[in-house]
Amino acid sequence: MLFNSYEFIFLFLPTVLLVFHMIGRQGHQRVAITWLVGASLFFYGWWNPTYLGLLLFSILFNYSIGISLNNTHKVVLSKKTLLAIGVSTNLTTLGYFKYANFFVDNLNNLAGTNLILQQVILPLAISFFTFQQIAYLVDAYKGKTKEYNFLNYCLFITFFPQLIAGPIVHHKEMMPQFVKNTIYKIRSKNLAIGLTIFALGLFKKVVLADGLSDFSMPVFNAAELGITLTFFEAWSGSIAYTLQIYFDFSGYSDMAIGIARMFGIRLPINFNSPYKATSVIDFWRRWHMTLSRFLKHYVYITFGGNRKGEVRRHTNIIITMLLGGLWHGAGWTFVLWGLLHGFYLVINHIWRSIFKNRVESKLKIFTSWSVTFLAVVVSWVLFRAESLDSAKNIYLSMLGVNGISLPTRFKNILNYSWIEKYNIDFNGIIGNGIIKDHRELAVWITASLILILVFPNVQQFIYQRNYKLYNLKFIFIRWSPTLLWIGLTSIILIVSIVTISGDSEFIYFNF
Repeated sequence: MLFNSYEFIFLFLPTVLLVFHMIGRQGHQRVAITWLVGASLFFYGWWNPTYLGLLLFSILFNYSIGISLNNTHKVVLSKKTLLAIGVSTNLTTLGYFKYANFFVDNLNNLAGTNLILQQVILPLAISFFTFQQIAYLVDAYKGKTKEYNFLNYCLFITFFPQLIAGPIVHHKEMMPQFVKNTIYKIRSKNLAIGLTIFALGLFKKVVLADGLSDFSMPVFNAAELGITLTFFEAWSGSIAYTLQIYFDFSGYSDMAIGIARMFGIRLPINFNSPYKATSVIDFWRRWHMTLSRFLKHYVYITFGGNRKGEVRRHTNIIITMLLGGLWHGAGWTFVLWGLLHGFYLVINHIWRSIFKNRVESKLKIFTSWSVTFLAVVVSWVLFRAESLDSAKNIYLSMLGVNGISLPTRFKNILNYSWIEKYNIDFNGIIGNGIIKDHRELAVWITASLILILVFPNVQQFIYQRNYKLYNLKFIFIRWSPTLLWIGLTSIILIVSIVTISGDSEFIYFNF
């Protein structure tokens, strides 16, 4: 069941929300939590009920390990051994379902063998609920968290707003909120804020992300088929996807936060205007923030972090990002995407150590932003491409290896005899007709960049009194529970609902 589906918006969400608050208002809090857990399991099983068993096994296993880690009496195995068993079992399960086919295919290619493994279907959300439970086990081992109530633990893992694609939450971030009596009573403020954030997230997904996919998808499909792209087609498709994945994943995160807020629960922020970043380091502090937090605390620091010299620090960064890339998908494109960002970060750290006392200026800020955004666009090609050959096809076109064709009207402006030796002609930028309307695409890209770079993000829009961009204050861009904003939110929601067409899954559902 998708957040951007009619059955979720008009049936599932209002039913679950209403019954939860009705039960909670009667003082039956345990019953209300039981209802929410049952609804969340139904939500997960909507796609494939078969994998409900896997989810329940994962919950039972990790809960048992967590109880043992918290039990200081009559311990048969040491806490370190229990943690090793728990983490290795989680990683083995994740490895089988997500990487078994990838491993066998590569082994066959390298060794010339003909091993056959029945196609393993990737269970929905396995990467997210596995990482969340690994974090829980490590925190339990360190004595940072305890959970003796099985029902509470089930809710911690299955809470449907964040079950499928995050954010990846810590036990201490969510469960203490369910102890509060206030969440079991409907509060108009929570409903207003939650519905507004949900509406904005839905708009990002069905209007902006799905609209941009009409321009990115044909380019990447053509590249996979081996069609030679023009310089402008390759760049247009790459930039369109860069904007598409931003609106798609931040839209999901907003919707998750908005839905949870309707229940009175505050989930951690997962996006903080990542395309406003002026360095790759800054980008990863803003993009998929809960995953970055997990990789930092449970992978990078575990490997030694920056405690053993610069060389070891840079090696740890690259290994961490490689694993982060592999977490996103079982494919060499994801491995190289992670490695590329690892090298980006290392270069960024070296640059900062050399020029750490350099005076900031507007020109430097703009240059830093431009280089960062360009680096991110280039990396998303690997993330989106279905194969290495497809990525290579797009990169060659982006580099101009297949030639650069400029609009015909430029022929009389530029000195053609001088420029032709650089494999540049003046036959127009339409190319293969893969992108049907370049003017429409230019409008989409321009409007999207304005929304991303100029306007406040959702948390600024909702919670910040005055939004400031450099020296300009946008006092009028601030949400408040007034009739005006109720009307505007209603319009956004109606436009989004009308725009819904078919089953348009979120990109991160594949991970």
